[in-house]
Amino acid sequence: MTRLPAIPGAVAGPDGLPLHVGSPIAEQRRLRAGAPVLLPRDVLRLTGPDALPWLDSITSQAIAELAPGASTESLVLSPEGRIEHAMRLHRDAEGALWILVDAGTGDALEAWLTRMRFFKQVDIERPEAIVVGSAAEPAGEIAWIDGWPEVAPGGVRYGEPTGEPWRWSEAVLGLEHAAALDPSSFVGTLAVDALRIAAGRPSLAEVDERTIPHELDWLTTAVHLSKGCYRGQETVAKVHNLGAPPRRIVLLHLDGSEGAQVAHGDEVLTGDAVVGRVTSAAIHDELGPVALAVVKRSAPADADLIVRTAEGVDVAAAQQLLVPPSAGHANRPPRLPRLGAVRRPSAPPPAG
Repeated sequence: MTRLPAIPGAVAGPDGLPLHVGSPIAEQRRLRAGAPVLLPRDVLRLTGPDALPWLDSITSQAIAELAPGASTESLVLSPEGRIEHAMRLHRDAEGALWILVDAGTGDALEAWLTRMRFFKQVDIERPEAIVVGSAAEPAGEIAWIDGWPEVAPGGVRYGEPTGEPWRWSEAVLGLEHAAALDPSSFVGTLAVDALRIAAGRPSLAEVDERTIPHELDWLTTAVHLSKGCYRGQETVAKVHNLGAPPRRIVLLHLDGSEGAQVAHGDEVLTGDAVVGRVTSAAIHDELGPVALAVVKRSAPADADLIVRTAEGVDVAAAQQLLVPPSAGHANRPPRLPRLGAVRRPSAPPPAG
């Protein structure tokens, strides 16, 4: 990143990228109008004749026939079906598969892919590049285009879209192109977070060590329910068809009158009972303070919630359903009478 031109007014986050450039609220409007943003991403590139069918066989999305120029996303799941990696995938015109992942996760993904390669003809590279996000047309030829909130082939959506428009792409640019970028045009990542949260778009911020895709409605774009077997597929199928996700994602509309800062990890309560935690929070230019949270499925869908901040301040929160408590049970068979059970005769109708 040191070879990038300095962005005027930038306030950098821990990763060195701009969180904002002076006005996080106004930057949301600029972002919708097409302003670019530098994103914290690691980039991998797969080539070789086995790359697509091999990755198809070990991850959640059907990508064996991904066409040049097409984009999709896929998850690496544990054997128990829990999310380990979230990959944004784009196949370029030459047939190479580009993988964009959150910064700091690329090394672990590369190591896992290398272990899983065995004798397949797949080359894994780590090109030196930057990633630029935009709500307008992609800035380069190699660009992942987000399909959210539309349901991808083979996917399913449990809830309704929030109503917040979400149009997004992430372009991979070589460092030689960085000098051509206009540094004054950029906005910060806080603007992206606010629009993403309002759109109910899940990310790794919503994932912990127990998360399965159903809880975040990620079967919408990242899971193909009728493809062949892959690691974690049994859990995906069983929860969708016969069971129900134990937790569910909600969009919280927060009371901003206290001026309290809600943050990742804050407890979500109904009464005195903790039912979940905040995963992402922001101040939206139209909706005000908003957050995504993952709560227990048993938490009443019509309950008024409270977010308790790290400072002990309670913030009232109205929940907007993203994954309803009724999610799952797609092919659950009807319950049969227990063997040996005696059916009691119904009472006769009253006389007269």
